[in-house]
Amino acid sequence: MTTEYYNKVPKDMKKNLRYRANVILEAKHNKNLAEELWIACSRDLLFYINTFCWTYDPRVGSGKIPFITYDYQDEALLEMDDAMGTRDLVIKKSRDMGASWMLLTVFEWRWHFTPGQSFLLVSRNEDYVDKPGNPKSLFWKIDFLHQNQPGWLLPKMTRTKLRLTNESNGSTIDGESTTGDVARGDRRTAIGLDEFAAFDVDAGYRALASTRDATNSRIFNSTPAGSGNAFYDMAHKAETPQLTLHWTQHPDKSEGTYTDEYGKVRSPWYDAECRRCAHPQEVAQELDIDFSGSDYQFFDGKLLDEIERKVCKPPMAVGELEYDREALSPSGFSAGPKGRLSLWREPDGLGNLANDRRYVIGVDVATGTGSSNSVMSVADAMTGEKVAEFVCPNTRPEELGQYAVALGRYFRDGNDREAFLIWEAPGPGRNFGDVVLESGYRNIFYREQENLVTKVATKTPGWWPTKDSKRGLYGDYRRALQSKTFINYSQPAIREAREIIFSVAGGVTHSRSVRNFDPSGARENHGDRPTADALCCRGIMRRKNTSAPIDIVEVPEGSMLWRRHLVESRKRDKKWW
Repeated sequence: MTTEYYNKVPKDMKKNLRYRANVILEAKHNKNLAEELWIACSRDLLFYINTFCWTYDPRVGSGKIPFITYDYQDEALLEMDDAMGTRDLVIKKSRDMGASWMLLTVFEWRWHFTPGQSFLLVSRNEDYVDKPGNPKSLFWKIDFLHQNQPGWLLPKMTRTKLRLTNESNGSTIDGESTTGDVARGDRRTAIGLDEFAAFDVDAGYRALASTRDATNSRIFNSTPAGSGNAFYDMAHKAETPQLTLHWTQHPDKSEGTYTDEYGKVRSPWYDAECRRCAHPQEVAQELDIDFSGSDYQFFDGKLLDEIERKVCKPPMAVGELEYDREALSPSGFSAGPKGRLSLWREPDGLGNLANDRRYVIGVDVATGTGSSNSVMSVADAMTGEKVAEFVCPNTRPEELGQYAVALGRYFRDGNDREAFLIWEAPGPGRNFGDVVLESGYRNIFYREQENLVTKVATKTPGWWPTKDSKRGLYGDYRRALQSKTFINYSQPAIREAREIIFSVAGGVTHSRSVRNFDPSGARENHGDRPTADALCCRGIMRRKNTSAPIDIVEVPEGSMLWRRHLVESRKRDKKWW
């Protein structure tokens, strides 16, 4: 990596220090040289950094360290500079990669040498933005850069609380915390949001909304912190440019790199850091840039990786189910790119499917107001394959109920029996269930009587969640994925499963449910597909009047009670089919 003057700077520590000292001393007494160096710095970011910039690390001697860039930093710095004023950029990083110093130095360099620039620095509270004596503060770092530069290189400047003005060219750097609507009404060349994943969840989403119109260039810099936050959303937007700073790029940290028996890249430095980490989640967050691993993830990330890589595939057809709005009888499938229904079974020329199978439909019902998706998952009960998926954030429960009835009749078996239907009953599920029952649809799941070894169905339709029952529901689904008794072809569904986590209270929830504020309109993942898939899996396991998991009775294998339960489960399954 070379720029205009970069090759003039030695990168060896001792040689670099000597070069710096000689250049500064000579320029002090040579006005022409000082002017030439100013021009070189204004043209060449990398020359400026490697000649005149210092960083601070309290772990090393006096803490003052010459900023001598590694190759990965050169590339990263130029990419950050290229994004200024033109585009958003997400910086995903392992800890201690120098990302914050790099980002601030790019801001400062632009402020230093380019007229009319307006920058904003944002962090989670004001102490991290501008607090005297706090090296973690963003403005403290910029002040440190200036304190260690020769006077002839510095412009005339004014420094006040949360503001730095270059009086020579009119450029400014301001600071804000996330306590309000960041940059609302502003116009900025670029906005830097440091350690963005550490922002309060609501504040992170407010910052996304309030900065959107303030600049073309938002730089999001952070290690991951799970999936239920704005940084995760930005990092998983395909259209947002990404910059990854992984520990393996650092020559000191990657020295002695090897691959362990599980195929994971490691090094002596990495091994030592892992021993220092209190929990595997800390390793995932601070070292591996692993968003899922930095949550208390319910599903095995490696299993989901394997499914996404080997099993998931695009649907054979996308479109809508056509049906009579009065009789709720299907007339066939109509293909269309904007359809809500995806099929992994090819319909015939009339839009119909073969009826020699048995089907189950699991439904997660939303309000239909855009706050989350309504999802229907359809599976072949004979093979365990997911064959269809309906997804929409704006379908009301009543309309969804009509669609579900028609869909269940579309997926009839060879005996002209409609698909077995199971849905989450509370909330909007009540209105959904009313429509299903009023239509005369009867092949449905009924609530069980709790606290019985052999679950007994009640007369209450639908599946009713509790902390324990939801954990059991997802547990059954997880085992089905592991055993390959449920084959999920939907890539979005598998990706959403990564966001299912253990809650603090010991239950299971979606990572986004921990927040109250969410401007995304649910067109992003909200864990609705995994719920529908889990319900579908539960439906496959049970006849229509029970939903108890096969292994609900945890008794010694081979015992009399175990045998009795096995016989009963076989009878139930036989009766259903």
